[in-house]
Amino acid sequence: MSPAGASSRLELHIKQKSYRAAAGGRLHVLGELSIALAKGEVAALVGPSGCGKTTLLRIITGLDRDFEGTVSLPVNCKLGVVFQEPRLLPWRTVEENIRLIAPQASAQSLKTLFATLGLAEHRRHYPSELSLGQARRVALARAFAVEPDLLILDEPFISLDAALADRLRGELIELVSRRPVTTLVVTHNIEEAIGLADRVFLLSFSPAHVLAEVPIERPRKPRSADEIAALANRISSFADRAH
Repeated sequence: MSPAGASSRLELHIKQKSYRAAAGGRLHVLGELSIALAKGEVAALVGPSGCGKTTLLRIITGLDRDFEGTVSLPVNCKLGVVFQEPRLLPWRTVEENIRLIAPQASAQSLKTLFATLGLAEHRRHYPSELSLGQARRVALARAFAVEPDLLILDEPFISLDAALADRLRGELIELVSRRPVTTLVVTHNIEEAIGLADRVFLLSFSPAHVLAEVPIERPRKPRSADEIAALANRISSFADRAH
């Protein structure tokens, strides 16, 4: 694995990834696949549960180095990660949780970030005083506070009700629009992928490979329900053809 590439692109080339099963033998999670993202591009990974999406993100972030293949990150890459769980330190306030990760962040940049994410009144609150939605906002703020070159999001809006998830997606879009950052988001929700991404990568069942790479015209722009449904059907059709 290469911790830094020779360009501003993210390039991922996996030959295969497997685990040793408890009952013996090897469990193959990822098959051969390649993904490349240009600077500032937003991509979404969509696929069935257990196909290896989170494993793929762990490989990109360097948390899993036991695989065959290569990963090249942007030069001098600063990484921002949003996990499925907010993972906040319970004995630290909201602001302290963020400043631990981004000690060089200016007061003005944090003020703007808190205002965008609706956290201005919660800076001195502890995680136990926050709702799940507020905690997820803090996780987003923490990732953006480092001014990342590469942003990785693993099901960032999972387990939230539809209205709140939609609001948080809007806040994420505002942040990405204000400061373009190469972004890779994992989601089970095809409509969410359509709303966020420049390109959608559809993964197969494990061992995962890329079934389709679908560009999204007018990314992050308002769409009618019919437009969203047509795009969702188009993406889903690739999975149907694979069966």
